[in-house]
This record gives sequence, structure tokens and C-alpha cells, in this order.
Amino acid sequence: MIRLQDIRKVNDYEWEIPATYRSDMRASVRLFVTRRLLEASLEDLSLEQAINAATLPGVVDPVVVMPDMHQGYGFPIGGVAATRVSDGVVSPGAIGYDINCGVRLLASQIPYEQALPYLDNLASALNRYCPSGVGTEGEYRLSHEELDQVCRLGARWALKRGLASEEDLRRTEEGGCLEGADPNKVSHKAKERGRTQLGTLGAGNHFLEVDVIEQIFDPEAAQAMGLQEGNLALLIHCGSRGFGHQICTDYVQDLQSAVKKYGIHLPDRELVCAPINSPEGRDYLAAMRAAANYAFCNRQLLAHAARRAFEEVFAGKVRNWHLHQVYDIAHNMGKIETHIVNGKPLKVCVHRKGATRAFGPGFPELPEEYRHLGQPVLVPGSMGTASWVLIGTETSMQRSWGSTCHGAGRVLSRHKAKKEIRGERLRDELEKRGIHVRAGSMSGLAEEAPQAYKDVDEVVETVAGAGIARKVARLRPVAVIKG
Repeated sequence: MIRLQDIRKVNDYEWEIPATYRSDMRASVRLFVTRRLLEASLEDLSLEQAINAATLPGVVDPVVVMPDMHQGYGFPIGGVAATRVSDGVVSPGAIGYDINCGVRLLASQIPYEQALPYLDNLASALNRYCPSGVGTEGEYRLSHEELDQVCRLGARWALKRGLASEEDLRRTEEGGCLEGADPNKVSHKAKERGRTQLGTLGAGNHFLEVDVIEQIFDPEAAQAMGLQEGNLALLIHCGSRGFGHQICTDYVQDLQSAVKKYGIHLPDRELVCAPINSPEGRDYLAAMRAAANYAFCNRQLLAHAARRAFEEVFAGKVRNWHLHQVYDIAHNMGKIETHIVNGKPLKVCVHRKGATRAFGPGFPELPEEYRHLGQPVLVPGSMGTASWVLIGTETSMQRSWGSTCHGAGRVLSRHKAKKEIRGERLRDELEKRGIHVRAGSMSGLAEEAPQAYKDVDEVVETVAGAGIARKVARLRPVAVIKG
């Protein structure tokens, strides 16, 4: 097992495991952490998993790990790895089971003080309009043909039905639709799971949260995003539901034979992979993109439902109840991107698992109003703690494959959290602090207690200190809806 003395300190926010640490490593591991967070990370296998990822065929130096890292399936949550498209591999475990789990931020012109008498009604309305919980079915029961359209069109499927605006899509990563999705590469079992779950929140760490914009750090960026101190905002955190989970499950199994076929030697079979340019690799990427598009559409439908709830509660009570979209960003995704490596452009597959794309100023695909600033980054905290709006930087392009953190990062397993925390007591504590809670189960609530996670403020201070993101605004929760 790796020890602290094996890791080289670069500065207060950056450390390195050299490629010489283990003979099979093809790249170094760059860690964006404070010493305290680094010492805590030695308690699980996240660093060992990052070292294992540095052995993948075609991996490009460095593998990057964020301060919210914790142990995942084969690859650490909070990890980023880029592999050459020409001779590298794609690994489902390095992208994650909940493909395109991500965050959408909507903002309002509703002052918190004006909304205060209606927040309990708002929590109930959001809970009613946005179904949540394990296996929950929503109001959209799709035929197989309709599901295939969602896989190909993503959020554009919602636009065609009047459930989205062009601005929503413009302010969504990839315009809410990844090219190259192929529903024919998705199993029947995955489609059956996905057919009835569109427009639902799910369970686990997924939530819908009403926040008050507590503090602005970058007035220019906040103005461009329509964020005003003291006003309400809404965060939606969810992904591709059982559809994406089943796709990952299928390909983790299917690619075991590809590892043998192509003579790939792995230190951990959970890193199962296939060459990007092989039939198996292309099939996985096509199915992954289908799940990503499903997730973009899912968050769009939840945004539409949330707007209905805001209208029901605030129409006639406030002057402007409208929710405008700030941005929608993925944090479990594999993307083909071109990055500058050793002074030359290189096409790579960037695996981000529990890490957020954070492109800097000038990126042409950003909405015009954000292009000179950089890409918005949304960092949800644990329930009852702050969430953050950040912005990508030029440094993130140079040091971290245009990536930054995605959240707080677990310190307690779900099983341990349920043993140590009572859901009823937690709900009462949150309510006493003025946070209106709607939860599908008390055990599910306990799993996601604030003490089960790292301090999101410390995580954000770390990425800001490292220069791989810049602070824009801090949000404080006033209502939380969980499955």
C-alpha cells in the first residue's frame, strides 16, 4: 500500500505519485489535495485505484485525482484519465455506473425573504412534481421507438415536445446531446429499465435542492449567469437512472472477453476495458452516449417539472417566478477531446468519474455570454451544507485535462452512515436550521447525512487554491427533496 512518504509535495494544493513508483505505471498521478485531505485518502483504496489507472494502455501523463476523491469501482470517484484515441482504451469503470450523473442549476429573481412563507409548500410541490426513490416510475412511459429517439436526441427530445427552450439547450454541456449515440448497442434489459424512469430523480445521493444565493465572489461571472445575492436558485442532481446503470453492468461483463482477446494486462479486473478503435470499444461508447443523452433529457424534464412547481406556489405572490437555466454539466462521462500535450494537439478519450469538465475562457462551444469567462462548474454539497458555482480556468486546461471537482466526496459508506445516523433525528436537525426536507425513506436520508461527506468548502478551497477553478457563488440550502 502507498504511504505518505511515497508521494511528492508540489505545493500546498498539489502532490504527485511519480510514474517510477510502480514498474507497470505508464503515467504519473497528480493529486489536487491539501495534506489533511491526502492523509484521509490513505484510509481507502482510492490512491491505489489511481495508480492502477496509470497502467492502462495508451494512458497519457498524468492521471488526475480531485480533492473529493473516494474509492469507486476499479477507478476512484474524483478521478480523471486521458487515453490516446489512436492506441488507447476506454474503460466503463473509469466513467461510472451512473453515466452522465450531473447537475443542473436554475436561478430565479425571487428574494428569499419574500419566498420564506411559501417554502414548505414549495418543498411539497417539488416532491409531488419530481418523482423520486429507487425504481420509481415517472409520467413518461415510452415506447421502444420513443426511447430510441431520447437516446439519439437527448434534451432535444424535450424541446420537440415544448418541455425545453433553446436557451436551456444552449446552456447545457454538448447542447444536451452527444453525437454518436446508438440505441442498437443497448440491451433489451437496459431499455426495459429506462422506458418508465424518464423524468424521475432516483435515490442514493440524487437530490433536488432549493438554495439561497448566499455570497457572490465574482460579480462579473455572477451577472452573466443571472445570479443575485439573496435570491432563490434550484439544483438538480441526478443521472441516467437504471438505464445507464444497466448499460455499464452489461459492458463491464461483455468487455471481460475483450481484455483477453487484445492481450491487455490489468492489475485489477474492475478496470476492464477495450481499445477505443475496436468494435467492442466503439459499441460501448455508442451505448454510453445513449445513456448520456437519456440523462440530459431526464434533467430537462425534471427542470420542466420544477418550473411547474414554482409556478403553482409563486404565481400571483411574487412578481417573477420564472426559473432560468444557468448551466447543466456532467460528472460521469467519457469524452473524445483534443488537448495540448507537449505543445501539440492530441486527440484523447477523457474519462471523468466524479469529476466535472471545467474548460477555460475562449472555448468555442460555450454559450457566447460565458465564452470570455470560462465554463460554469456546479459543485453540490452534501445535504444541509453549501453548494458552489465555480468557473473553469486556463490552468485547468493545462494541469487537469480541463477538469475539476464534482462535490464533497464520501467519507462514510452508506452502510456505515445508516448504522451511525438516525434519519428521523437528522430530519429534525435540518428542519430546525430552516431546511425543509422531503425524503422517501429515513434510512435513505441517513445515508446522505452531511457527516457522511467531506467538507465541501475545503474541497472548493483546494481546487481554487490550485487554480483549476475559480469561485463565483456560494449557495445555502433551504429545501431538499430526496428519494
